[in-house]
Amino acid sequence: MNKKILFLHGFFASGKCVPALSLKEAFENRADVITPDLPIHPKEAMNLIMNICESERPDLLVGNSCGSFYAQMAANIKSIPALLGNPYFMMTEFLKPRIGAHEYKSPRESGNQKMVIDDRLIGEFAEIEKIQFDCCKCDCEKRIWGLFGRNDTLAHFEPLFLEHYKHAYHFPGGHTPTADEVKEWYVPLAEKLMAYSSTKN
Repeated sequence: MNKKILFLHGFFASGKCVPALSLKEAFENRADVITPDLPIHPKEAMNLIMNICESERPDLLVGNSCGSFYAQMAANIKSIPALLGNPYFMMTEFLKPRIGAHEYKSPRESGNQKMVIDDRLIGEFAEIEKIQFDCCKCDCEKRIWGLFGRNDTLAHFEPLFLEHYKHAYHFPGGHTPTADEVKEWYVPLAEKLMAYSSTKN
């Protein structure tokens, strides 16, 4: 039976973004990569992620940016290994300068490509930010890895990551990995993390 990987995309992305599609391609015939469109509202997104974890029982979570913000919490709650690509732990800082109407950068299943960032949405993220590390477990400390782009100009949260976790890796890319960077850096770490975790169960 194939392993299952749940990929969680960034804020402006979708389940059809480049990193998601590249991960699917790289693991073809080896692992089922689940790539849902995440709701814009964080509580709705977390509810969807929890439901998928319950129904699909993924062996690994892989996130990027805002997706890593969610993956960190879900990994601890569900005791699932996670690879956090360029985690954006303070989403309020990201959203405040971007209040207004925007469009998603990759196709959404619903066909709706429009979104609005407003004070209400920022407040919802603020609530979750305050408690995002409350579920950290000692047994998950070694199974939640961070991957940080040396040329990431958006997220700078490696120090905060290292306050809670031990495994930080780096790649010579920016905030959103290219297809080649996913295959060269994300995939080997995902394989290694799944193999490591299977020996610890």
